[in-house]
Amino acid sequence: MKIRSMISVLLLTGATAAGAASDWQALPDAAPSPANNPTTGAKVFLGKMLYHDPRLSASGTVACASCHNVMAGGEDNRAGSVGIRGQVGGRSAPTVWNSAFNSVQFWDGRADSLEAQAKGPVTNPIEMGMKSWDDAIRVLNQIPGYKPSFKAAFGSEEINQEKVVQAIAAYERTLITPNSPYDRYVKGDKSALTDQQVRGMNTFAEVGCSHCHSGPAFNGPSLPQGQGFYMMFPAQQDADIDAKYKFTADTGRAQVTKNDADKHMFKVPTLRNIALTAPYFHNGAVKTLDEAVRVMAKLQLGKTLDDKQVGDITAFLEALSGEFPRQDMPRLPGTPGHTFPFE
Repeated sequence: MKIRSMISVLLLTGATAAGAASDWQALPDAAPSPANNPTTGAKVFLGKMLYHDPRLSASGTVACASCHNVMAGGEDNRAGSVGIRGQVGGRSAPTVWNSAFNSVQFWDGRADSLEAQAKGPVTNPIEMGMKSWDDAIRVLNQIPGYKPSFKAAFGSEEINQEKVVQAIAAYERTLITPNSPYDRYVKGDKSALTDQQVRGMNTFAEVGCSHCHSGPAFNGPSLPQGQGFYMMFPAQQDADIDAKYKFTADTGRAQVTKNDADKHMFKVPTLRNIALTAPYFHNGAVKTLDEAVRVMAKLQLGKTLDDKQVGDITAFLEALSGEFPRQDMPRLPGTPGHTFPFE
């Protein structure tokens, strides 16, 4: 039985979460890097510049950081991110924090790695809007200050798409937020969580949340890169909730696979730092964390939680906010005497 089918059975039958609750895991302090893109300081330095450079967009106004703000929760607290020329995307931006622990990227899992994910927004007509990657590379080649950084990172001043996305991905793998109150608690510091947060942790497991939101990143089991962990959302129909939040308007992974069996399947997102990443769900329709808890319990578990349960789980989720590594903003290489976009 496929793992997503097995989990669905557990959810819909109301199976207990004792097994999942016994395996609370702390977040690692570092993320592994793939053999074909080892993390180096020079690569991370370059990737940070590229991540924050709006000149990778056709209008010169949108950078990766515009929608995935590392000075905050790693996204933009919008239901739909704003791209070039004020265009608004159809899904809420996932957080970039701890994205290195996802086995696939995007809500629909269409990218099998951080490198593959970094390729998409640059040429997306709503997001960064470059007509082609050739245009993006042409821009970078007209910024002389980038060449020394590419040479330091890759041994050559040549700039190409593969190097750009590898550098951005290398930087993103440093965006880890360990040592949350929850992490300290499971490592043995029993004073790290309040009594309410401990109750919420137990309730989280007892009602079944941890069947999907398990593992150190609370995004499901560790899987090989490219093998995503998906769940149907909503798993159960509720006409009133759907009329209010319109969750079923987006068919999810089926838009990628063109397979009816994947309708309304979405990657299980991390719950790390979730208190900072409102609004919630793929369409950003739910504005508050306590309402998101109620909706998930109803649609995924078929359960109506009382106010105490909701308050306790919400308090526990707030304990998943970790320590953010210091982000010193990079000085971007300039183009004295030249106006963007370049002729």
